[in-house]
Amino acid sequence: MVHSAYDLVELVKGCNAKVESLATYGSKILLGCSDGSLRIFAPTSALSIASSPSSGDEGLQPFDSDIKRELYALERAMSGFWKRAPVAMEVCRSRDLLLSLSEWIAFHRLPNLETVVAIAKTKGANVYSWDDRRGFLCVGRQKRVGIYRLDGGREFVEVKEFGVSDQVKSMAWCGENICLGIGKEYIILNSTTGASSKVFSSGRSLPLVVPLPSGELILGKDDVGVFVDQNGKLLQDGRICWSEAPSSIVIHKPYGLARLPRHVEIRSLDAPYPLVQTIVLRDVHLLQQSNNCAIAAVGSSIYGLLPVPVGAQIVQLTASGNFVGALALCKLLPPEDSSLRAAKEASIHIRYGHYLFDNGSYEESMEQFLASQVDLTYVLSLYPSITLPKDLTIVEPEKFQELTDAFYLSRVSSDVSDDMESSLPSQFYESDDKSAVEDKKTSYNAIMALAKYLQRKRYSVIERATAEVTEEVVSDAVQGSITTSEPYGSKSSSKKRGHPHISSVGRELATILDTALIQALLLTGQFLVALDLVKGPNYCDLKICEEILKGRNDYEVLLELYKYNEMHHEALKLLHQLVEESNSGITSSESQNFKPSMIIDYLKPLCTTDPMLVLEYSTLVLEKCPTETMELFLWGNVPADLVNSYLKKHAPNLQSTYLELMLSMSGNGINTNLQSELVQIYLSEVIDWYKDLKEKHNWDEKIYSSTRTKLLSLLDSMPSYNTDALLKRLPSDALYEERAVLLGKINQHQLALSLYIHKLYLPDQALTYCDRVYEMGLQQPSKFNSNIYLTLLQIYLNPQRSIKEFEQKTYPVPLQKSSFQKITKGKGGRIAKKIAEIEGAEDMRISPSSTDSGRSDVDGEEANEEGGPIMLNEALDLLSQRWDKINGAQALKLLPRDTKLQNLRSFLEPLLRKSSEGRRNYCVIKSLRYSENLQVKEELYKHRRTVVKIDGDSTCALCHKKIEYQEIGDLLGVPFLRTTLGFGLGVGPSIQRL
Repeated sequence: MVHSAYDLVELVKGCNAKVESLATYGSKILLGCSDGSLRIFAPTSALSIASSPSSGDEGLQPFDSDIKRELYALERAMSGFWKRAPVAMEVCRSRDLLLSLSEWIAFHRLPNLETVVAIAKTKGANVYSWDDRRGFLCVGRQKRVGIYRLDGGREFVEVKEFGVSDQVKSMAWCGENICLGIGKEYIILNSTTGASSKVFSSGRSLPLVVPLPSGELILGKDDVGVFVDQNGKLLQDGRICWSEAPSSIVIHKPYGLARLPRHVEIRSLDAPYPLVQTIVLRDVHLLQQSNNCAIAAVGSSIYGLLPVPVGAQIVQLTASGNFVGALALCKLLPPEDSSLRAAKEASIHIRYGHYLFDNGSYEESMEQFLASQVDLTYVLSLYPSITLPKDLTIVEPEKFQELTDAFYLSRVSSDVSDDMESSLPSQFYESDDKSAVEDKKTSYNAIMALAKYLQRKRYSVIERATAEVTEEVVSDAVQGSITTSEPYGSKSSSKKRGHPHISSVGRELATILDTALIQALLLTGQFLVALDLVKGPNYCDLKICEEILKGRNDYEVLLELYKYNEMHHEALKLLHQLVEESNSGITSSESQNFKPSMIIDYLKPLCTTDPMLVLEYSTLVLEKCPTETMELFLWGNVPADLVNSYLKKHAPNLQSTYLELMLSMSGNGINTNLQSELVQIYLSEVIDWYKDLKEKHNWDEKIYSSTRTKLLSLLDSMPSYNTDALLKRLPSDALYEERAVLLGKINQHQLALSLYIHKLYLPDQALTYCDRVYEMGLQQPSKFNSNIYLTLLQIYLNPQRSIKEFEQKTYPVPLQKSSFQKITKGKGGRIAKKIAEIEGAEDMRISPSSTDSGRSDVDGEEANEEGGPIMLNEALDLLSQRWDKINGAQALKLLPRDTKLQNLRSFLEPLLRKSSEGRRNYCVIKSLRYSENLQVKEELYKHRRTVVKIDGDSTCALCHKKIEYQEIGDLLGVPFLRTTLGFGLGVGPSIQRL
C-alpha cells in the first residue's frame, strides 16, 4: 500500500552553473559544476552562526550530520577546482576525504580541501568504485580495470590491472570481487586472481550495478532489479520490478529509490517489494545518497528527499491496513526508545490480529496475538463458546482501546490527517451482521487456531505457575508450616475438594489456559492430545471440566483427570459403572467399550500407596478376571498376608490360585505360613476328592489329580511345615505317598520306605528316595545317613516285620504278649555266621549316624525266626545297583544264610575290584611319599652343609699364619694342590671357618 515515506524539499533554488556531480558532508552540500568549480551550500541557519563575530574562517566545517529541512545558501565557491567538469564525486566519511573523478581521480582532505593525491594513471577514467573499509580503489579506463590501494594515507599503490573486452560502464565492489557492467553484460572479476565469470545480460538498458549494505548486489535488467550474492549467484528472495528501467538506484534502508525519467519511484526492499511512494520530479539527472536522505539534482536546482519520521509512517501504514510494513518500520526505531518500540509493536500486532480474525485467517491471527504478548484472557474473550472459571479476571475486548492509548500518545506528528486516525478503531469492532461474526468465532477453524495458540502459550504459563508453587513450598518450609500429609499446601487439599483454589496470578492463568485448552481440543476432535494433557501436570478446573466431559461422554479423559487429581474413589466408581454398563449392553454409541481389565490397570499404580483401596475395588473384577487380579497383587507387591486374609474372607475359592501364582512368580518364594496354608488347602481338596472316589468305589492309590500332584510337589519342595498336623489329617488306608513324603521329612525313613515297597509297590521310587536322602547327606554331613540303603535292604529281607512296625505306628494299639515275647526272645542270643566272612571285612568301619546300624545282626536273626517270604531278588538288585554306596560287611550280615555266592557276583566283583584297586593305589602313593621324603632329606642336607673357601690370603685361626698351598695339600693328602680349595669343617685340626 502507498504511503508517504519521503517529503520532497527544495534545498537549492538555483545554481549559476549546471550541476554535474554532488556529495554531502555533514549538513552541507558540495556541488561539482559544469564550469569546473566546486560550490558549497549550507543551511541558512548554519550560515548565520558562522557569520557571527566570534567565529573565524576555519574552512569547511560539517556542523551537523544531517541535511536540514530548510533552504540552503551558497557558503563558498571555488572556481577552477577542476580543469573540467567532474563526472562523479563522493565523501569518504571515515577518512575525511573528498574523492572526485574529473580529468583523473583526485583526493582532497576535508574540511580544508587541500589536495592529498592525484592518481595520474587514472587519466581518462570514466567510472570508479571506492571500498572505504579496506581503502581499495577500482578504476575503469577504456578497456582496462586498475586496482589501487591507499598506502600511508597520502599515496596510492597500483595493485593489479586487468584487461577487459569493452569499456566499463558500471562497477561496484562485492567483497574481494568486483562486479563490472561491460557492454550489455555483467561480469564478476576476482581482484586477486583476475578470474572472471559472466552473470547474465542487462537486456536493452545500460548495465546498472547497485551495492547493498549487506554485501549483495542489485543488477538491473530492463525494468527489473535482480538480487545476486557476491559471487553473482541469484538469490531466492525474488526480484524488484520498477515501472520503467531506472537510470540509477539509491539504497536508503528500508527503501530503494529509482531515478526514472518522469518521477522518482520508491519501493520496499522487503519481499514482495511493494510500491511505497511515487514522487513526481521530472528530468532528474542526479540522484545521490546522503546520511539521512537522498539528494536529487534537476538542472541547476537541488531537492532533498527527506524521510518522514518513522512514527508517522507507522501510523500511516497501520491506518491503511499495511500491518506488515508497519511492523517492519518498528525495527527502525532508535534503540533508546525500546519501550516505545515495544508498545507500538504490541499495538500493531493486536490490531493486525483482529483484522485477520475478522477476515477468517484464524491461525495467522493467533500468531499476531502471540507476538503481541497480550493477556490470553483477552484472546479467550473472542470465543464465547469456551467456558472459563467465573471467579477469575478476564480482559474484555472492549478494553482494547485502553490498551492502545499509549500508542496514540507516543505517535510522532506528520502530515497524516486526523480523520485517518479517528477511523481506525471502528474498522475492527463494528459489524453489520453480529450473528455471522458469532458463527465465525465458534467455527472449527477458529477453535483449531485457538488450540494451537494455547499450546504455544502453555509452556511459559505452566513454568510460571510451577515457579510460584515452588516458591510457596519453600516459603512454607522456612516457616515450618509444611506437614508430611500435605507436602504441597493448599494444592494437595484442593485436589480432593474438586476445585483448586488459585491464589496467585501464575496459577490463575494456568487454570484459565488448561481449562480452555481441553475444551478446544475436544471441540476439534483432538481426543488423544486432550488425553495427554490431563495425564501430565495440569491446572484444569475440575468442576467445569467434569461437567463438560460428562456431557460429551469423554469418560477416558475424565478418568485421567480424576487420576491426576488423586480422586481415585470417584474414578473407580465411574469406571466400575462404565464396566457394568458395557457388560449389560446399555452403553451409548459414543461411549467406549470399557472392560474389567481397565480397573486392574488403574489399580496397579496404587498398590504401593493405598493397598486397602486396591483390595476394596479388586473385588469388583475378581470373579471376572481372576488371573489378572492375582497378577495385580503380585505386580504391586501388596503384602501377601493381607491379600490372603482378604481372599480367605471374600473369595476362598481363589485363595489357592493366588498362592500358586505368588509361589511361581515370586523369585524369593513366599513365607512359611502361606506355604503351610497352601498345603492345607491342597490337602483338603485331595481328601475331599479321595472321599468322593471312595464312595463311588473308584479309588486307586495310583490315580493322581492335578491338585494331588501339586500337593506332592509342594510337600517335597517345602523345607519345613507342621508334619504332625498333616499326618493326623491323612486317612489311614490311603494317600500312602503323601504319608511317605511326610515321614521322610521327620527322618522316619524306614516307615517311608515300607510304604513305597509294601503299600505302593514302587521299588524304583523307593530307590530314588534312598538316592535323594544319600545325596542330601553328602551335602549336609550333619544329616548324613550312611545306612539308608541298608534300611531298604532290611525291608526287602524282613517284609513282615516292616509291615507290623508300620501298622503299629499308624494304628496305635496295645502290643500282644506273644509278639513281645517273640521280640525279646530274638534279642536273647545270636546265631552262627550267615555266610563265610570275607577277610578283612570286619576292619572296615561303619558310621553310627543311623539308629539302624547297630541292629543289623538282630534283624538278620529276626528274619530267620519270623519266617515268611522275603524279597531276595529285589535285595540282590539293590546290592548290584548301589554296591559303591553300601557297606559290604553290613550287607553280607543281613543276607540270608542260604544265599548263593553266584548271586552275589554282581555285588562282590566290583566291590572287591575297587578295594584291591584302592590298596594298590595306596601302595603306590606310599612309595611316592617315601621317595619324596628321601629327596627332601637330601636337599635339607645340602642346605645345612657349611662351605669353607681357602686361598693364598687365608690365615690359620689358631696361629694366625698364612696357609700355603703346599700345607693344604699335605694336610689333605694331596701334595700338589695348587688351586682354591673348598672343604667342610673337621678336615684338619688346625683349619677353622674363616
